[in-house]
Amino acid sequence: MKGIIDRFYEGIVINKRTCCWEVEPTAKGGYGKINVFGKTMLYHRASFELHLGKIPEEMMVCHKCDNPRCVNPIHLFLGSAQDNMDDKISKGRHRGAKKGSKHHKAKLVEWQVIEIKNLLSAGESQQRIADMYGVSQSLINNIKTGKRWKHV
Repeated sequence: MKGIIDRFYEGIVINKRTCCWEVEPTAKGGYGKINVFGKTMLYHRASFELHLGKIPEEMMVCHKCDNPRCVNPIHLFLGSAQDNMDDKISKGRHRGAKKGSKHHKAKLVEWQVIEIKNLLSAGESQQRIADMYGVSQSLINNIKTGKRWKHV
């Protein structure tokens, strides 16, 4: 058992701002995976079982922090698929939820997007704009192509 616990903690980086115990995503949706007793598990489920106990059948391990990389047992709770969906909707994380700066993960506000679109029209490079606003070049490209912030 000690080997599993050592391996479990080996892959964790603590985010001091959020107190999330983060692992590198290795599975779809940004979740981490770990091999326990010859069985591959999602890291947050392994964390729940190591720290809080067995997961009942048909139950999901949900995140209070909405961070799929997080395996901090304090941030985890059991819920049904419906509980998980209700949590997602109540926090505005579902498709069609809050747009623009009202979205909980927004890195920009509307006036910045307008400025970015003007800079793009003036021929400024996407990377330079990204550096100016502290965001990724791919976000700037998504603004340009209308994948993000098309309502502005």
